[in-house]
Amino acid sequence: MSITQEKKQSLIADYRRDENDVGSPPVQIAIMTERIRNLTEHAKANKHDQHSKRGLLRLVGQRKRMMRYMNRTDHAAYRELIGRLGIRG
Repeated sequence: MSITQEKKQSLIADYRRDENDVGSPPVQIAIMTERIRNLTEHAKANKHDQHSKRGLLRLVGQRKRMMRYMNRTDHAAYRELIGRLGIRG
């Protein structure tokens, strides 16, 4: 269900703004999106796992708040990010 350390480092390398960046909004949103995709697959296979469903909904809410913040502060980077991640139509 969780992402591997290699996958997380790969996401950080792809979405960071500079060499020392590990926690900017694009990086956090990319990591959350990967975790959401993994939890979604888990929820499809394990329909009665209510605890994981709650965690999924919580993670979706966190990502939504982070995306709303990014949209307010840097709209161009927000549009580019959602295009790269393939979220929202």
